[in-house]
Amino acid sequence: MRELSIKRIEDAVCDLCIEANRRLPSDVCAAICAAGEKETKPLAKEIMNDLRRNIDAAEELQLPVCQDTGMAVVFAEIGQDVHLTGGLFREAVDRGVARGYTGGLLRCSVVGDPLRRMNTGDNTPAVLHTTLVEGDRVTLTVAPKGFGSENMSKMKMFTPAAGKEEILAFIVETARTAGSNPCPPMILGVGIGGDFELCALLAKKALCRPLDTPHPDAFYREMEQEALERVNALDIGPQGFGGLTTALHVAIETYPTHIAGLPVAVNVGCHVTRHASIVL
Repeated sequence: MRELSIKRIEDAVCDLCIEANRRLPSDVCAAICAAGEKETKPLAKEIMNDLRRNIDAAEELQLPVCQDTGMAVVFAEIGQDVHLTGGLFREAVDRGVARGYTGGLLRCSVVGDPLRRMNTGDNTPAVLHTTLVEGDRVTLTVAPKGFGSENMSKMKMFTPAAGKEEILAFIVETARTAGSNPCPPMILGVGIGGDFELCALLAKKALCRPLDTPHPDAFYREMEQEALERVNALDIGPQGFGGLTTALHVAIETYPTHIAGLPVAVNVGCHVTRHASIVL
């Protein structure tokens, strides 16, 4: 049994909050650059170039890539053969978020009660998802989620009679309704299956999958590509001014479901769909 101090969890979460907000994943940066090269409309091309310059400036100046530094979503895969010592895991995660956001001078956007709306002042609590896995390691992923894009997300409980075409139409309609609000080009995470809450979690996890890693199942891989093509045909374009790039990527994650249902969720990500990970 390997022991791991809870202080290392806290320190790692702190660092990941800052890193994720200042530096986009390389695959997202590459997709933005490639999309900019393909744009034919002068305004769309200029906007994509501006987005790329903003990404470069954030990394060079060590500033957030977006003013909305998001609500901290933390995915933790905890090995069954690791023993966490020195405190509670949940408290360590929240301490790490608090340190990362206040020490990193990141905007604190979390209110402690959804109706009373008093800011907690340190961006806690985090949204925490834990999974037990084999081994003696802990993998942490911090995915700050801004709400300009989160607010555009949708979920629908389809009947089992629905098929590929209905789900594709739902994905496209979600993007069409979102329009310029999520600061396109978007990244769309799609969860299919499970139940009410799991399909939404699948959609959020899909946003963390590398853009250059398509679905391993050819059926869903083709569905991802078809959804992307249909969304880009909407001509919403970069920042909503028209163009070829309404979305950079569509990622689908699936899970078995009940014979009487077909839950589907689309989690909308903006062009700065952020996440950073570490293995401890």
